[in-house]
Amino acid sequence: MIQNYIENANFEDTGFHYALSLISGKHKMVILYCLMEYRVVRFNELKRYLKNISDKTLSTNLKELEADNLIIRTEYPQIPPKVEYSLSERGKSLMKVLDQLCLWGEENKPKE
Repeated sequence: MIQNYIENANFEDTGFHYALSLISGKHKMVILYCLMEYRVVRFNELKRYLKNISDKTLSTNLKELEADNLIIRTEYPQIPPKVEYSLSERGKSLMKVLDQLCLWGEENKPKE
């Protein structure tokens, strides 16, 4: 009975898979966490926060997060150009889950 259930199950149809697809990768959760902490952040500030990330990788991650409606990109028409990133309402709702993940990590990380 259980064997049949597993054979017919499709992980890709689950909400868990969808949520993971939005935050998968090395940097997306850190970007979201940074925006939760600091509210509005510019590209170079994010780059400093993440330390070892290329411009291209950061830019790609930001575009994907924006396409998934998790962050808002605000561009100001000035010279030099100014762009700021912040969490969207959808992104803020995801932070409730990521915050719990952070709490779990703090409670369960190995003691030094």
